[in-house]
Amino acid sequence: MTFGSIYISGRDWLLPAGGFLLVAVALLAWTYLRAPADRMLRVSCASLKLLGLAALLACLLEPFWSGQRARPGANYLALVADNSQGMNIKDRNEPITRAEVLTALLTPQSGDWQETLSGTFQVRRYFFDTRLQSARDFSELSFDGRATSLGSALQSVAERFRGQPLAGVLLFTDGNATDLPEGKMDAAGLPPVYPVVIGRDETINDIAIQKIAVSQTAFEDAPVTVQADVSAGGYGGRMIVAQLLDHTGKTVQEQALRAPRGGETFRFQLRPEQSGISFYQVRVSARDELGQFAHPETSLEATLANNSRVFVVDRGKGPYRILYVSGRPNWEFKFLNRALEEDAQVELVGLIRIARRERGFGRFEFRSRPGESANPLFRGFDRTTAETEGYDEPVLKWLVPSDRDTNWITAGFPKVAADLFRYHAIILDDLEAEFFTRDQMSLLQKFVSERGGGFMMLGGAESFHQGKYAHTPVGEMLPVYVDVPRETRPLANLRLHLGREGWLQPWARLRDTETAERKRLEELPAMQVLNRVRDVKPGASVIAEVQDEAGQKHPALVAQRFGNGRVGALLVGDLWRTGLHDETTRADLDKWWRQTIRWLIADVPERIAFHAEPKRLDPNQAMSLVVRARDKEFKPLDNASVKITVSPLTDSLDTGSAGLQSNTNRVLLTAEPALTEAGRYETSYVPRLAGGYLAEAVVTDADGVEVGRALAGWTSDPAAEEFRSLKPNRALLERIARQTGGEVINVKDLAAFAAKLPNRNAPITESWSVPLWHQPLVFLFALACFAAEWGLRRWKGMA
Repeated sequence: MTFGSIYISGRDWLLPAGGFLLVAVALLAWTYLRAPADRMLRVSCASLKLLGLAALLACLLEPFWSGQRARPGANYLALVADNSQGMNIKDRNEPITRAEVLTALLTPQSGDWQETLSGTFQVRRYFFDTRLQSARDFSELSFDGRATSLGSALQSVAERFRGQPLAGVLLFTDGNATDLPEGKMDAAGLPPVYPVVIGRDETINDIAIQKIAVSQTAFEDAPVTVQADVSAGGYGGRMIVAQLLDHTGKTVQEQALRAPRGGETFRFQLRPEQSGISFYQVRVSARDELGQFAHPETSLEATLANNSRVFVVDRGKGPYRILYVSGRPNWEFKFLNRALEEDAQVELVGLIRIARRERGFGRFEFRSRPGESANPLFRGFDRTTAETEGYDEPVLKWLVPSDRDTNWITAGFPKVAADLFRYHAIILDDLEAEFFTRDQMSLLQKFVSERGGGFMMLGGAESFHQGKYAHTPVGEMLPVYVDVPRETRPLANLRLHLGREGWLQPWARLRDTETAERKRLEELPAMQVLNRVRDVKPGASVIAEVQDEAGQKHPALVAQRFGNGRVGALLVGDLWRTGLHDETTRADLDKWWRQTIRWLIADVPERIAFHAEPKRLDPNQAMSLVVRARDKEFKPLDNASVKITVSPLTDSLDTGSAGLQSNTNRVLLTAEPALTEAGRYETSYVPRLAGGYLAEAVVTDADGVEVGRALAGWTSDPAAEEFRSLKPNRALLERIARQTGGEVINVKDLAAFAAKLPNRNAPITESWSVPLWHQPLVFLFALACFAAEWGLRRWKGMA
């Protein structure tokens, strides 16, 4: 608000007027001090007469009241109305919708607030939903917009009037913005915004899914946890039913909770029946009189558009290839192999040394028989071939599933990145460091740190310190120090327990509750073999411990991150004993191995990585489709061709049938190389339908050879976001008004606001002034003071 100021034009009369006023004060004081009357009466009469004289003397100074106001026709004013479908809500006890209230408010009437504003400003009219659009009048409002892009609309207004005299924005909305998820926006560069809140602050009968969060673990029984935050306005104390549906519309789970005042959180745990990408749906409703899921036709909610949401679960799709390398055949590989046979996505490949190489001493070479060149393992065979290992070479045996291709098998442990990086995880057991060359151990370290693979060393007889891995590239990435153990005394009868970090890791537990897990561990047979280490490295997590007969604890399973990958150290050397105890512990061992391997490969990247990420603050919920391509050595792959096929999956619940149905309207896109990152290709896709979307990326190299494929999935539900909250977001509108120098206007105060707005700050103003000495009110005030003084004296009998 621009307040006026007073200035005096008759400064020549300042001294005479002041002198006359001093004389008048002296005479009044002398006169009333002598008067025989009450003191308060004398002071009151003198004050009234003095005020009247002062008002008349002020007229001699010719005072003017002046200020600034918006110059008529020189400034713009934007009227912006919300055209989203969220305005079709009826407030409690209201006969008409917010859309109808807004339509009546914006319909021009003779002499109304719009006409008042048009007398001073150049009024421009706009409406917005997913984007800002200009309008000649507001008869074009249809209230069918898919989103309320409030932040984008205000930024667009500021951009359109950049460099022009825009006095402000009069904004008509309920404030439920879909492009400001955190309720914050950058108000820099915006003109004063004057929000007019449409809707009442009272709670509306409505059940809405506020948010769905999906988390995944390596816990085998229920690897996926779905958390649905549900608000239940007007349904406090009633039973709320939530259903989890699969892509066919089949009910997977159902829960019922009594909603407190405000809302409730539903948690579902499930194990998807298929690998890869799956789509699910959560539906919520109040329980009807029969205790069943309420039918939409009988629902008393303000809207049903926010009662369901589709979400995506990506469990990955193998095969995930694990390389197990052991210095001798052992029990551990038997149980590990048998456990992973039940996981169709994991492929275990074994490289087992069944005979060592013969070693020489100094200048001598040991050969059992003259002329014998083959490894002694083959002694007694009639003949050997060119492929037969020599006496100075170990005899290695590849164990590959019979239904797998073996063209990629190498002669021994891989020596180049292209051969090693095809695996997702490497497991070493009972194998000394001298088995590897220095280059192979450096390659193993790069496999973890650069490629992002998983690595685990098991506690065989020649692992860790006994395998002489100290001061080697492999020893550097282990989570324990393997140089010199603190103690070397033999240990026996070791009881296995979970460490503090282990209780927090779902993959390390096999039971649902802590009590059941402790009981399972107590029933395990005692361990007899443990690799002693000096200490656990800083930053590593002790997942499991063993306790000896003296009560001292020792690390048994330790894990840590190393570069882009993760490393585990299983220090117990006879875990296989649990598989020989009984059927229950045998099944538990198999389950533990599957969960551990799943943890080991959980975040290992593929050569082709494909994901979809929403564009921030995009009103159309556009998705950025990003593909990262790598060559066989996992270096960025440039000069590739990336084709993406997008297949919408429509939510058929809106048409009365249950489930998600595939849509044949597929879109073919070409991803372009990104300028900021090598091997990155990206494109954009704007969803037109609500529901799930499945996309496949196909990458070919410069020679036209296919490098690989990858899938990505996401969901789009503009209506759910639009109706996520029905109560007007007054707090957001007040924040925007405060940051821009405006204020929130009540609907009933629009006429008064229109009359006062020209007197506020505006880009282009003009001066105005009013001569106070020429105003009748000044003389009426002086006359009233004299009359009051005379009447008071007469009333009290004062002469």
